[in-house]
Amino acid sequence: MSTQIDHELEVGTKLEPVRISPDLREVVRAEPPAPPAPKPMRRGPSPLVVGALAVVAVSALALGGWQWWYARGHVTSDNAQVEGHIVPVLPKVSGYVAEVRVEDNQSVREGDVLVVLDDRDYRARLEQAEADLAVAEAAAGGKGKAAPGQAVAQYAAARASVSEAEARDWQAGRDLDRYRSLAAQDVISSQQLESYQAAAKVADAHLRASRDQVDAAAADVQSARAKVSAALAARDQAALQLSYTRIVAPGTGMVSQKDVEVGQLVQAGQPLFSVVPLSDVWVVANLKETELAHVSAGDRVSVEVDTYPGRRFAGRVESLSPATGAKFSLLPPDNATGNFTKVVQRVPVKVRLEGMSDPLRPLRPGMSAKVTITT
Repeated sequence: MSTQIDHELEVGTKLEPVRISPDLREVVRAEPPAPPAPKPMRRGPSPLVVGALAVVAVSALALGGWQWWYARGHVTSDNAQVEGHIVPVLPKVSGYVAEVRVEDNQSVREGDVLVVLDDRDYRARLEQAEADLAVAEAAAGGKGKAAPGQAVAQYAAARASVSEAEARDWQAGRDLDRYRSLAAQDVISSQQLESYQAAAKVADAHLRASRDQVDAAAADVQSARAKVSAALAARDQAALQLSYTRIVAPGTGMVSQKDVEVGQLVQAGQPLFSVVPLSDVWVVANLKETELAHVSAGDRVSVEVDTYPGRRFAGRVESLSPATGAKFSLLPPDNATGNFTKVVQRVPVKVRLEGMSDPLRPLRPGMSAKVTITT
């Protein structure tokens, strides 16, 4: 528009004078605005991306299907731990500790001497018991003795007295019969006959007394033999207590929690340490009650212990607990009082490991484990 006006002014076209404001002139002389930029065209997803997503979706579906199929025949729980016997070592008699032959975490075998107590008092008791046994055997007469015991000798003497009394009683009876015949013939007086009658009664009384003495002597023999048995038992008890002064390992395992020192006075039944046999361990898995429908004794089990990643131990279900773990707690739940909130309970399942124990990977009671049961 500005160019046209200038051209008409140059050719002399007569126009009415028009006043153009500076702002308008600037607008007229301004360049026309640039056309808008074209919008970019939308492209569809790349075939590579589509293929990758398809592979991921198929893999997810396959994994989900496999997990569903696997869960139908397997029960898995990481609420499990290794269990074992922890055998306390206790003295059976009191005494001062003379020797301690083990330290913590030391391997021992069954029968190894672990602690020795001062045995002088117990040796003296044994000697006293042996002396009492000798006295009792001397009174009763023991096996292998050259001379009979005092009680046996008294019994033999009583039997001899009975034989003598029987002979005198027989003789007195014969004399009485003869003198009765003589008295009937008036050969002897009545006084003489009465004296022979009295003598016969005395002989009969002596016979009865002798027989009573035999019975008493036989009772003395039995009493003496009983005293021998009592003295023998006391001797054996003293010997047994003497043997208890040497405290031995109750089984093969490792010593733990040692709490005894030389010179210490220990009492009977006081815990000194424990022996843990690592060769006899098992696993206890606390399964939810909703997982036990198909679990039974004999099912195969795969055990993984946190201490040995990647190492699997084979085993089988040995037994299921007769009650939930909560029932054996110090304060068992009582759903009959207060507000009720249902909580899934857990039932201990004992798993016995199969095969020989691995000395390079020993299982220790208390280790955390994960079990997978094939139902």
